Amino acid sequence: MSQQVQSRPYRVRDAAPGGGPEAARRLREEFGGAVLLPGDPGYDEQREAPNADIDPRPALIAEADDPADVRAAILTAREHGLPFAVQATGHGTYVASDGGVLLRTGRMDSVLVDPDRRIARVGPGTTWAEVIAAAEPFGLAPLAGSHQTVGVTGYTLGGGIGWLARGYGFASDSVLRAEMVTADGRLVTASPDRNPDLFWALRGGGGNFGVVTSLEFRLHPVARVHAGALYFTADRAAETLTRYREWMADAPRELSTSILLARFPDAPETPAPLRDRWVLGLRVMYAGEAEEARAALRPLTETAGPVLLDDLRTTTFAQAEMGGIAPRDFNLLETLPDEVIEAVAAVVGRPDSPVTMVEVRHWGGAMTDAGPDAGPVGHRTAQLSVVLDACDPQVSRVLRPHSGDRTFLNFLGDTTRAETAYTPGDHRRLRDVKRIYDPDNFFRLNHNIPPAEPGSH
Repeated sequence: MSQQVQSRPYRVRDAAPGGGPEAARRLREEFGGAVLLPGDPGYDEQREAPNADIDPRPALIAEADDPADVRAAILTAREHGLPFAVQATGHGTYVASDGGVLLRTGRMDSVLVDPDRRIARVGPGTTWAEVIAAAEPFGLAPLAGSHQTVGVTGYTLGGGIGWLARGYGFASDSVLRAEMVTADGRLVTASPDRNPDLFWALRGGGGNFGVVTSLEFRLHPVARVHAGALYFTADRAAETLTRYREWMADAPRELSTSILLARFPDAPETPAPLRDRWVLGLRVMYAGEAEEARAALRPLTETAGPVLLDDLRTTTFAQAEMGGIAPRDFNLLETLPDEVIEAVAAVVGRPDSPVTMVEVRHWGGAMTDAGPDAGPVGHRTAQLSVVLDACDPQVSRVLRPHSGDRTFLNFLGDTTRAETAYTPGDHRRLRDVKRIYDPDNFFRLNHNIPPAEPGSH
């Protein structure tokens, strides 16, 4: 049964003129980290968002050293009626903190690994590279994403899909405990037996319920992987995608794959066999032996044709950074209908298309194993994602009837569509939890989940 926590009543005030300097003066009285105002050295560097679509200009920037600093920043923003936003690295930074308090958590980058229990405990400024390096000596790996420079907390609270997800689930599924500061300045614990309603909401609900100051999650016994990519000409793209549709039903959970269609530039850093041409890439990570991986992939490689470049290798998980494309058009599908395959394959060589990369990725596996206490990571039934690096109306018209209005929070740039990242039932429950922990929607510069209206159910 969920523990109902009653927050003390408060109201979010309107911002007062000149609130930034006065708020900074007040905050500096009890803040251990740096507090920056416009014009201060470092302000312009610290205000920059990883998302190039926004240009935030906060009234002040607070660089927290510890949970007490986080609490002070929240209470100062409330006291002065200023908007409040949090930034570590990329995930979750989609709304500009103009005229508000921007809390930076990069200094809170601690990592502790318990190899016997296979658990990591991290601060909110920690990146995946730091966790991977700390876990590697013990033959363990976290459920990191495609880029090691990404922050752990924002990625995990948004669900988190990485190259081990088919075997172990979403990153949020491995969360065991969180310490956080709520909208009224309380430091609380969220776990299966302490504030379980909040614990449920955090694991997929994004930054809507507080500022996480530490996160504890499982590590997994993955020391070495066979990973990388095989590249072919794009001539047999449609045939290979058709075979992929059939093949993935029996793919082992230890094997994560995607089909990439890409036009590589004519540049010195591009490998010569791929330069200035459309190619088909088979991207792979297998938590096992090379021979097993290549045997499982054989139906796809035989369909795709002669290999242009073989970049598959056995390596440590730490050295197998896979990268990924920046999604401008993201779609979740249950299968690959013929018309989708035709539309995707037709992008190759179409001079009127702005698309230079499209990736079809296999989901499923452990991501579909939602237990009774699983967090609100939406649309677990999805088997595939189709991601394009640009919007192509011709492709979108074909994809939309099959993807519907379903998204994934980590890849959702349009914050007005946050509801589409959840099932209707999960979204209603998230709004109920929001009403308990943040009834005035203080945490709103995000993929916002508004609090439920009293008596709405």
